[in-house]
Amino acid sequence: MLATRLSRPLSWLPEKTLRACDRENGARRPLLFCSASFIPIGRRTYASAVEPVGSKAVLVTGCDSGFGFSLAKHLHSKGFLVFAGCLMKDKGHDGVKELDSLNSDRLRTVQLNVCSSEEVEKVVEVVRSSLKDPEKGMWGLVNNAGISTFGEVEFTSMETYKEVAEVNLWGTVRMTKSFLPLIRRAKGRVVNISSMMGRMGSPARSPYCITKFGVEAFSDCLRYEMYPLGVKVSVVEPGNFIAATSLYSPESIQAIARKMWDELPEVVRKDYGKKYFDEKIARMETYCSSGSTDTSPVIEAVTHALTATTPYTRYHPMDYYWWLRMQIMTHLPGAISDMIYIR
Repeated sequence: MLATRLSRPLSWLPEKTLRACDRENGARRPLLFCSASFIPIGRRTYASAVEPVGSKAVLVTGCDSGFGFSLAKHLHSKGFLVFAGCLMKDKGHDGVKELDSLNSDRLRTVQLNVCSSEEVEKVVEVVRSSLKDPEKGMWGLVNNAGISTFGEVEFTSMETYKEVAEVNLWGTVRMTKSFLPLIRRAKGRVVNISSMMGRMGSPARSPYCITKFGVEAFSDCLRYEMYPLGVKVSVVEPGNFIAATSLYSPESIQAIARKMWDELPEVVRKDYGKKYFDEKIARMETYCSSGSTDTSPVIEAVTHALTATTPYTRYHPMDYYWWLRMQIMTHLPGAISDMIYIR
């Protein structure tokens, strides 16, 4: 019964409010857990913020849509000088046009492909030349740009593994190395957008999981190295926000599936069969509208990491089901989590 309940999202379970307790100043205080979201009441309070925000410059990657688009607008509203890196600025993407339409001298979109060392270095020069005092550096870098795909290991080509890693992992490393001289001068912040999939594996998601596990390790190593230099490094690990970010659509899943099947080795096609393959694709299609439609927990987490005097090492904006699953899979013996979650 326990395994059955823990393996289901809370939306499938009877409506109940779950409570736990936290200690604050020696007293036991209730933590409220609701099926719609995981909200630890009284657990994490936002500490005093760095001042003044208006003099601080932040670069965010992947601002064409999704988290990056919302984050660029939010940080601008908070008074930051925002450089919004956009992959499709040169193609006139709608998201870029909307950001440019704000007509603000504190929000500037820049053409940026994190896989291109040439474009990254151009943006470094754009940022440096835009700062009032380059010797005081740039306050924040948010490595948000990322892509995702799906497919079991035998269904996924080496080219796909490399493509996802080039953006999610090596793009993060490339951006960080290029901007660290400016960040170090400001004793600023590096915020890396990882995922709950950077803490626990999942069937058919190995290309994505590999890169996010890499981002987690890179962030830890960087945090250790930057600590004596006054630079703070945080990781944000969003849960399921597919519905909010339009990460997948039925059309994109079908397009990926057709290409995947066409490129499979004959022995793999024969051993698994088309029926098995189609069942897995149909399951992926059910995820297109899954997850939260509200990105504000992620936006607030990144904002806290950039503004708090003592930012957290890791942020977990996710609903209760995924938070609990992550704790089980990372803290209990593998035999137990396998019994609960492997079907």
